[in-house]
Amino acid sequence: MKPTSPCKKPKGSKALNPYLAVLSLLALGSSGCASVSLESNLTQAHQYSRAFNPQDITLASTQAQHQALRAQADAILQQPLSQQHAIALMLANSPAFAALLARGHSEAALAAQAGRLGNPVLQFERIKNGDELEIGRLLGFGLSELVTLPWRSQAAKHKVQHKQLALSQAVLEHMAKTSTAWVNAVAAQEKATYAQQVQENAQASAELAKRMEAVGNFSQSQRLREQLLYSEAILELAQARQEAVASTEQLVRLLGLDESQRQQLKLPQQLPPLPQTPKAAQDLGQAAATTRLDVQMAKLDYDAALKRQGVDTVGSFVDVEAGLRRDTVFDNDSGRKTAPKGYELELRLPLFDWGGMQRQAMQAELLAKANTLEAVLRSASSSLRERYHHYRTAYEVAQHYQTEVLPMLNAQAQQNLLRYNGMFISTFELMAERRSQVRGVQQSIDALANFWRADVALQAELLGSPIALELEPNKPQADRQAAGGH
Repeated sequence: MKPTSPCKKPKGSKALNPYLAVLSLLALGSSGCASVSLESNLTQAHQYSRAFNPQDITLASTQAQHQALRAQADAILQQPLSQQHAIALMLANSPAFAALLARGHSEAALAAQAGRLGNPVLQFERIKNGDELEIGRLLGFGLSELVTLPWRSQAAKHKVQHKQLALSQAVLEHMAKTSTAWVNAVAAQEKATYAQQVQENAQASAELAKRMEAVGNFSQSQRLREQLLYSEAILELAQARQEAVASTEQLVRLLGLDESQRQQLKLPQQLPPLPQTPKAAQDLGQAAATTRLDVQMAKLDYDAALKRQGVDTVGSFVDVEAGLRRDTVFDNDSGRKTAPKGYELELRLPLFDWGGMQRQAMQAELLAKANTLEAVLRSASSSLRERYHHYRTAYEVAQHYQTEVLPMLNAQAQQNLLRYNGMFISTFELMAERRSQVRGVQQSIDALANFWRADVALQAELLGSPIALELEPNKPQADRQAAGGH
């Protein structure tokens, strides 16, 4: 038996189909591509938002899931809505928040798709020339895409991570806005209650002044003064009620409540009490470098630009398309069939454009990303210090109202009542002092609300999702009296 020559195929063996070989190569190349799932997006968003909400974040896609979330929302609405429950209600009920989650997943999926290998192209030709029939088949694919696949796949993974962080940042911003809206609604409602007391007090003073003028015990100017105070109180009450309605409806929109749910909404009568001690100052620079989302996103942008340089540099020089061809020619006269095989290469020649400007643009973009990262790091540290200072200032002001201003107002009210009983002050002076005390209470409500707004803003800042901080001005009571009030 003669040994088989290494240059000849043994009998019974089959040559590897070149088409199958190419498809196997393409499949192997695409096996390491970036991928993303809705569950991974929601899990990552939940990890960053635990400071605002300990519950899982879900996105309903079936009728049963929608019904379960609706039941959860209805259960929350059965009791006065706390700040924590407001966020839980928003997660379960808000269609705007659900759209945010779905849009974030869509963007992450498209980012993952950008790193996939393009599908091969199959061309089919059928040409008949007299008695000769020719059938052509060409399987083509981008050779440059296959060569640069590792770079593009890595860049796509960075882009997916960036989209996930952007979704987490948007989720945090939505939660922070909901929490702040809850503070605004409760504070506005509480202030409107005290504005009602001021209006009733001023109305009684105006009515008493009108009667005393009628019997000759009050001058017209004294009666007009009380009447003007009553008019001012009416305007303040109307404004306070409007602010309460506007802030409540803003909360309703963020919670995504429908008409029936709006009727069930019950807010607590007061804001939560001030904590015994404020949060301690931390190493803000370290927090900015490790936990903030905006810093992580800037790092990913720089890394992605660095990884993308390889594929963009190759693409700026040349682009190659490769293909395997197999034709079949039928000769009807002779009955013969031939099957020529071969390959094709399509090469873009860099004769007029060597891609120099494109490479300069890439270098400039990489430099911009590096400087942006450094700028974000420095800005983050400064913003954290500013937000913490706002937080401590708001705490100290609110604490001053609770420990100094309100006790003095209560003591003054007791002294005024004793003076009134001793006939040292008139009824009008007693009522004026009462209005002044109520306005001091309203200012203490603003101070407490400012603290809780600053607390929400500090939490959002620590996580790298800054929100606008709008604080109510605390005008001293003496200034209000000097401006024309009692």
